[in-house]
Amino acid sequence: MANILSIEKQVAVVGALAEGMSIRSTERLTSVHRDTVMRLGLKIGQGCTELMKRAMRNLPCRRVQADEIWGYVKCHQRRIKPDEDEADRGDFYTFVAIDQESKVVPTFRVGKRDLPNTMLFIEDLSSRLATRVQLTTDSLNTYAFAVENAFGCRIDYGQLVKSYESGVPTGKYSPAEIVSIQKVPIFGAPRIESICTSHVEAQNLTMRMHIRRLTRLTNAYSKRLENFKAAIGLHFGYYNFVKVHHALRCTPAMACGVSESIWTVKQLIEEACYQN
Repeated sequence: MANILSIEKQVAVVGALAEGMSIRSTERLTSVHRDTVMRLGLKIGQGCTELMKRAMRNLPCRRVQADEIWGYVKCHQRRIKPDEDEADRGDFYTFVAIDQESKVVPTFRVGKRDLPNTMLFIEDLSSRLATRVQLTTDSLNTYAFAVENAFGCRIDYGQLVKSYESGVPTGKYSPAEIVSIQKVPIFGAPRIESICTSHVEAQNLTMRMHIRRLTRLTNAYSKRLENFKAAIGLHFGYYNFVKVHHALRCTPAMACGVSESIWTVKQLIEEACYQN
């Protein structure tokens, strides 16, 4: 890839993809063929995933929030035929954890919304933290077992339980109205006032705005699972190391002590290619 595109072109392509542009829009903007754009996005996205695995270790986080965001690959879940394999198509969820203070994303996982993926996600999160944390999730029933299995007694864990009205939403794409919110301690001694998922829900919005494959009601969805995973990896590599958080005035990686400076897109590409 590096022998075909100049580093300036690579920076332009990766920067456009990380800021939420589609493959064809990036092609028109940079004059790089869409197949090359996709190959470069795949390579850098996979490299960013490996970069995070290496760099996000011994993090001094104190309050962590976790959630899942929905997406799909190739087709919606309801369109899968009974005799088709669901391993690489249908609904996929991105499990995301975020530190409430530094806004760094320590880890993520793309997979089905089931117990095995929840356990792998929480175990990976546990391996990256240096201290005891307070963790908040929603009321997904797989979380409690996964948290207990990964952390044991070394955590203060609470859930934010939202109850929705049972009636039909007023609009086709409108969510059901929330009727009550409860803060429920699960393990340890979590501070009730700190049981919150607002920051990770804001991160979900950031993902929808910066990952074209997660934009609703378009044809920009992923047709291959590895491309979907690479797009998520590219986003979090860019978000952690390159994108300056407006409230922190630095990158999340700097706020958490993982890096000493704001990276350029060129630096991100070099680190991602080094990992590959």
